[in-house]
Amino acid sequence: MLTGMLLSPWSDTFAARAEQTSLPSFASELMASEPEVLQALQEVLDDHIIHGTREFEREPTLNGAEEVSSTPLFSKWQSSGKVFYKVRKDVVAPRHFKESSDAGTIAVRYVVVSVAPQRTRVQIDAIFVESAHRAVHASDLTVEADEFKAIQEHLQANQLAEQEARDLKRRRDSAELVKKTMIRRREDESTLLASTQSSVKDLEERLKTLRHEIERRVKAPGTDLKAAPFQFSAKIITVPAYTEVVIVIITPHWYGVETPDGQRGWIAIEQLEPLP
Repeated sequence: MLTGMLLSPWSDTFAARAEQTSLPSFASELMASEPEVLQALQEVLDDHIIHGTREFEREPTLNGAEEVSSTPLFSKWQSSGKVFYKVRKDVVAPRHFKESSDAGTIAVRYVVVSVAPQRTRVQIDAIFVESAHRAVHASDLTVEADEFKAIQEHLQANQLAEQEARDLKRRRDSAELVKKTMIRRREDESTLLASTQSSVKDLEERLKTLRHEIERRVKAPGTDLKAAPFQFSAKIITVPAYTEVVIVIITPHWYGVETPDGQRGWIAIEQLEPLP
């Protein structure tokens, strides 16, 4: 679970060497709230990958990294923000760390700062420390840039999923509203017919009119039932010519319909015609 905290005091050996090393730092802003960025960051912390580096050419990623609450490889964080760490031990001469030639540990630090309700700043620092000589090697910023890209991709995927969920709920609410409206209309029609003692012929005419309002049939030679009201959206099925469908959603150019076998989707208005 993602739990940001400040670093505890680190060992004198690492401190002396690291403080003599000028570490480059990567920072950028994301157009998202802090909770959204923290969620995406947690997914990156959980992927067990140090992005942007590797040990061997045949292995495209460096796996085996673990989230930790603190590490002695960085000095104590003194500024504002939430701080997180990911560490990979026993790495041999990782790529994109300057002049690395021995086995050691990679540590990545992430600092998340809320700038505005929908703006969040992320700072990322990466360091490699040799186990034997305690030599400190700074990243050439490839690791930081790739870690930020991973966070950004998770954030965009999460935002897209949330938007799709909102759109689905809106469509369902719209369909339910249309359904309730039709039910009320049918009830009103039935009450009116009963109260005026309409003849059988009048009743048949009224039902026919109502059926014409909410039903259409597919023009020849048939058409596609789309997953969304767009020309290039995915096809659900091909609906044969003269199939009668029930209209559940009305838009300027598309009808949301239900087929006789219960399939729901979208058909362009020009592909439908009134019942004969």
